[in-house]
Amino acid sequence: MKTKTKQLFTLLLFLLLAGYGQAQDDLRFTLAEAQAYALKNSYVIQNSGLDVDAARKKVWETIAIGLPQVTGEANYTNFLDLPVSLIPGEFFGEDAGTYVPVKFGQDYNSDFGFTVNQLIFDGSYIVGIGSAKIYLQMASQTKEKTEIDIKHAVAQSYFMVLTAEENLKVMRENLTNSQKLESDTRALYNNGFSEEQDVDQMKLLVQKAENEILKAEREIRVARIVLKYTMGISVDETIELVQSLDSFLEPLLAKNEHVAGFDYTSHIDFRMLETQRQLKMKELKLEQSAYLPRLTGFYNWSKTAYGNKANLFKNSVPWFKSSMWGLTLSLPIFTSGQQHAKVEQARLAYQQSENDQRLAEQTLQKDYLSAIADIESAVDQFENDVDNKQLAKRIYDKTTVKYNNGISSSVELSQTETQYIQAQGAWVASVIQLLNSKINLDKAIGKL
Repeated sequence: MKTKTKQLFTLLLFLLLAGYGQAQDDLRFTLAEAQAYALKNSYVIQNSGLDVDAARKKVWETIAIGLPQVTGEANYTNFLDLPVSLIPGEFFGEDAGTYVPVKFGQDYNSDFGFTVNQLIFDGSYIVGIGSAKIYLQMASQTKEKTEIDIKHAVAQSYFMVLTAEENLKVMRENLTNSQKLESDTRALYNNGFSEEQDVDQMKLLVQKAENEILKAEREIRVARIVLKYTMGISVDETIELVQSLDSFLEPLLAKNEHVAGFDYTSHIDFRMLETQRQLKMKELKLEQSAYLPRLTGFYNWSKTAYGNKANLFKNSVPWFKSSMWGLTLSLPIFTSGQQHAKVEQARLAYQQSENDQRLAEQTLQKDYLSAIADIESAVDQFENDVDNKQLAKRIYDKTTVKYNNGISSSVELSQTETQYIQAQGAWVASVIQLLNSKINLDKAIGKL
């Protein structure tokens, strides 16, 4: 019995730990996973999805205009004073020129019925159906562009966190070195082999290193907050980034990645402008369709009852039925040039959309070439900053050795450390520039 209880307890503990491990795994992200999470949870994306849903409803709203429309109506009327009509007196044997007041009708009447209206032909309706579908296409493309922007923002934030964390590692190593120098210098001072100024100088180095760490930690916190905000995660949650900085840098430094042009017609910006051009064409046709006739049909059925008593719904009260159907044809004849002005405005708007599309072709080509140049410059800058950082580190290390051997002064050591920190800061900036230039290139060629 005890063995079974122990096995059950072990199984329960395993399931709890497995669930806990799974919960932790859910907050560990590669860049692709972080982008996918953002596409599902970002409030901006959710609103874009609602816009697409609203566009679908708009399509049906437009279609429903051409479907049968049924309207029901019921009335109940109590005449407190029946209307009076004046009848010529001759009809009642009175003198010519006189009038006799007569009341027609009864104190109460009621009616109910329904009317069916059906659009038979309307040029604007035909154009409107096509416009509604293009409107849905535009909403879908807007959502696609929003997704691209979200992925771009997530990548930037992801890279910022990785770079800040790498910078923090270097600053902590620098602090460890500075603390050891301070400790060794203080020991020398206590034994009369160093001056108090050297101790103070080393203390300044430690404080400077501590400030750099605080700065790096703040940068990490801010970068993580921005990343979680972009992904749609609560800023109080803890997330882990599982990809290393080198996994992104190495492919860029291999110099074997080459983009031999791209098809600008597949780019989201160009496709959105093409959809915009189609909408402007529909608007032009809509204004032109106003010259066409409009034909509608209708059918009406009703029943009416009259009486001098309030209750008209007794079986003894007769109800009189009536019904009719008909057609209505409307045709614009003369608008004093108003409709012509609307058509010309729509035509000019369409021409503007064509110009915007041609401009987009050149803009996308320009952005592509600029992105290629930027990433090439970023690679060169990064390699120079890596060399500068390594050189500054070697100078700092050699100066440290000289200082420990009494050949170099504490002031010179402080200067070389400042130089090393500046080189590290330049390296951080070049890393960010390089990674951002890569995602900017992906965005420019429509592969983000």
